[in-house]
Amino acid sequence: MIGVNGGELIILILVVALVVGPERLPGYAEQLGRWVRRMRGYLQDARRRVDAEVGDAGLDWEALDPRRYDPRRIVREALLDDPAAPPPPGAAGTYGREPAARQVSPDAPTPYDDEAT
Repeated sequence: MIGVNGGELIILILVVALVVGPERLPGYAEQLGRWVRRMRGYLQDARRRVDAEVGDAGLDWEALDPRRYDPRRIVREALLDDPAAPPPPGAAGTYGREPAARQVSPDAPTPYDDEAT
């Protein structure tokens, strides 16, 4: 996080103890404890407020799992009027599968997308 390893942290604590001195160190430790308790109370209050506002809201957390993200499925569902059946629960993404062959009549013109380039 801040780039301080264990040894450096111990040295910093010792330097602070020497600079502050043994007379004022207990007062500063007590003040630090109050700040930590106050911050913990603020965080707990914020968590309670978020839980009260959002609640469960019926979210399907498994659907939001990034391992199930398949951009082809999302585009297909957004563009097609009749989307394909969803994969069974717990199924992995469709990466690595060959796309289905498109049946094109030999007499039909070649498909062209003027917005593709």
